[in-house]
Amino acid sequence: MPDISLWTLVFLVVAAFSAGWIDAVVGGGGLIQLPAMLLGLPGATPAQILSTNKISSLCGTATSAVTFGVKVRPDKRTVIPLAILAGLGSAVGALVATKIPMSWFKPIVLVLLIGVAIYTAMKPSLGARTALRFDGRDHYVAASVVGVLIGFYDGAVGPGTGSFLIFALVGFLGYNFLQASAKAKIANVATNLGAIVIFAVNGAPLWILGLVMGAANMLGGLLGARTAVARGSRFVRIIFLVVVSALILRLGYDVVSGW
Repeated sequence: MPDISLWTLVFLVVAAFSAGWIDAVVGGGGLIQLPAMLLGLPGATPAQILSTNKISSLCGTATSAVTFGVKVRPDKRTVIPLAILAGLGSAVGALVATKIPMSWFKPIVLVLLIGVAIYTAMKPSLGARTALRFDGRDHYVAASVVGVLIGFYDGAVGPGTGSFLIFALVGFLGYNFLQASAKAKIANVATNLGAIVIFAVNGAPLWILGLVMGAANMLGGLLGARTAVARGSRFVRIIFLVVVSALILRLGYDVVSGW
């Protein structure tokens, strides 16, 4: 555990709980947790913050993935290749994370998020029900491509991964928002694991702090998953738009301030 005050620890635990709830519903918990860690751990290296954030997030995503798996019962033939390839993509992304300037990614991600928000807002029926766009082998290939690409993004950059997964599963594959959230959580467990393995080999994680925050993230994830299942796809869609809008504002500020 790094040398931090009790109030800083409380601040990080509250942030982890809030991030767990948001992440379970629509993804994007890093919008809260990462900035909180940057504020609370000014002396930590970027690798320490990223890897410790992954440990905490893994606890929450694993809990919400189990809840979704029991309550929603996502199709295993889709989830398994999606998760495996997402995990491998994340590991590769983590390997190249230090070699690719963040300034290359942020403007591209910002444009993509704006497009996602506009498309979702203008199609109220999007994600209301499952209407798969591919059949048989094509469906599993499409799910695998989604897993590899977004997994790589999660390992290399991270912000908005859950939201991108959900949008891809809704807009590209044709699932409803609730089914997409369930599959996204399972894939997110794999992406977190893939990145943690790479970071752990290099000795970066702050394990004790990550596990303490992870316990809070787990409670938030459990509550968020139960809320999403109880409230349904319409509720998830609304929270999705709120979180994506917040991500746009955050990344927009980063891009503009970097000019």
